[in-house]
Amino acid sequence: MNQWNERFSQEQYVYGTEPNEFLAGVQHKLKLSGEEVLAIAEGEGRNAAFLAEQGMNVTAWDYAESGLVKTDKLAKTKGVSVKTKLIDLNDVDWKQENWDEIVCIFGHFPEELRTKTLQGVKEAVKPGGYFITEVYSHYQLPYKSGGPQDLGMLYKPDEFLDTFSDWHIIHFFMGEVVRNEGEFHNGLSHVIQFAGRKPL
Repeated sequence: MNQWNERFSQEQYVYGTEPNEFLAGVQHKLKLSGEEVLAIAEGEGRNAAFLAEQGMNVTAWDYAESGLVKTDKLAKTKGVSVKTKLIDLNDVDWKQENWDEIVCIFGHFPEELRTKTLQGVKEAVKPGGYFITEVYSHYQLPYKSGGPQDLGMLYKPDEFLDTFSDWHIIHFFMGEVVRNEGEFHNGLSHVIQFAGRKPL
């Protein structure tokens, strides 16, 4: 059993059931509805369920089966549906121009997989579509408020600014925010936020 499958196997939603604050703010600004959205490394489904509540057709990917079970359960309690798929991002063959929006909230991976995933996201978003993410930056370690305790798993700003240099950047931020998301994201944190639109 991988560590995430074990973590999500408890009844409690370890990151809570409410959406990430940054994601919620961007979605309310964009006012999208009816689009095909993919949430990667989605965990227990708090963001996927929120997106479904906004009228999106949502697919959630994670490689912890217990997390996907909880995603389905959470969506049902909110009166919406989310398609779930057990996915290891190492094995993904990204389909070009397949999604109107891709979301990644605190999805942390080794550098090689991170590079592959960001490039895959870039290719898989349809022209005019969006990529929205909030992740811990490489300055996060001393904050001890969440995220991997491994510098190699944390993001640097140029990973987004270089990969998506030809996109329209709606929002970019690196700095301190307060996050209170369940048991494992608590307090002052150092994050990177990115919201970009693929050119038509």
